[in-house]
Amino acid sequence: MAHMRKRRWLLTGIAAITALTLTGCSGAAEPTSTGDTDEGTTDAGGTLIVYTNSNSDGRGEWITEKAKEAGFEIEIVGLGGADLTNRIIAEKNNPVGDVVFGLNNMFFEQLKAEEAITGYEPEWSGEVPEQAGDAKDGAYWPLVEQAIVTVYDENKVTDPPADLEELYTDETYKGRYEVNPALGQATPQLVLASILTENLDEGGDLGVSDEGWKLVESYYANGSPAVEGTDLYARITRDEVDYGVLPSSGIEARDAEYGTKTGVIVPEYGVPYVTEQIAPIAGTDNEKQAQEFIDWFGSAEVQGEFAAEFNAMPVNEGAIEQANPEVVELMESLPRQEIDFSFVSEHLGEWVEKVTLEYIG
Repeated sequence: MAHMRKRRWLLTGIAAITALTLTGCSGAAEPTSTGDTDEGTTDAGGTLIVYTNSNSDGRGEWITEKAKEAGFEIEIVGLGGADLTNRIIAEKNNPVGDVVFGLNNMFFEQLKAEEAITGYEPEWSGEVPEQAGDAKDGAYWPLVEQAIVTVYDENKVTDPPADLEELYTDETYKGRYEVNPALGQATPQLVLASILTENLDEGGDLGVSDEGWKLVESYYANGSPAVEGTDLYARITRDEVDYGVLPSSGIEARDAEYGTKTGVIVPEYGVPYVTEQIAPIAGTDNEKQAQEFIDWFGSAEVQGEFAAEFNAMPVNEGAIEQANPEVVELMESLPRQEIDFSFVSEHLGEWVEKVTLEYIG
């Protein structure tokens, strides 16, 4: 295997401890070493603890089984994006996890700023666009890309609103779109960031204009709260709601399951994209094994298989040919909203706090 470069960045910060949920585990033989490591690097051995917020819909089980076949003994620990980020930061002086993947740029920027991840350049780094990951420092690397879209069933809705502001503020749609107030999760946080990004004002409250906060207030006040354990499309087919937010990778499976024909509301400024990233957790006793896992999991072969299995859009250019052509076509058709994730990461905590206290309760 080609020589692999390692880099580390010294950063600062604090965070709150959150609950931990185990979602899957598997046993296997010790993985065979496949790459160079820094002199003196040793591993504690045993099970590799993999933190993620992307283990639902069978993903965790699939990854665990494929890793076992490749010689990795892993245990997947799953939490919502914000809670998982806080957990890793809280553990940074005594890390439990070895690898983290699935979090988007916003969360990885927080981990980077808190010295909670260790920079490592995987052997497939040349197969992904530099700007898709941490172009500045290379502290984290991209795996899967998704668009976060507002969807509806074209079989039922023939005259959707022209844009999202109309959906959130027009009385016609009051109670007819699902809103997820669980701001400990990645997607609801990104929806909030998407709204506020289009309404920034240096002189406004927390850097946001009055119009922006009024729009956020309307978004939560006029929406129908998500029902825990109930899929958005189940609610759509029962005529409880007409609209809701979904990662693009989930569209095809739900259309097949529910008999829907998904339409997407595309604002003029585009839709937010998330890129799921991967990095070793700083201070892991299994650094070498964590690096080997990253080299394996992010490879074109594995990402291609993952894309085919879960209708994902891989960032690795060598894996795209295995992706569902309809998924590739959809992603190419959706304009990308420009979001400064570094700026959002700096302000997201206080935005979430304000929304939780003033608009959600």
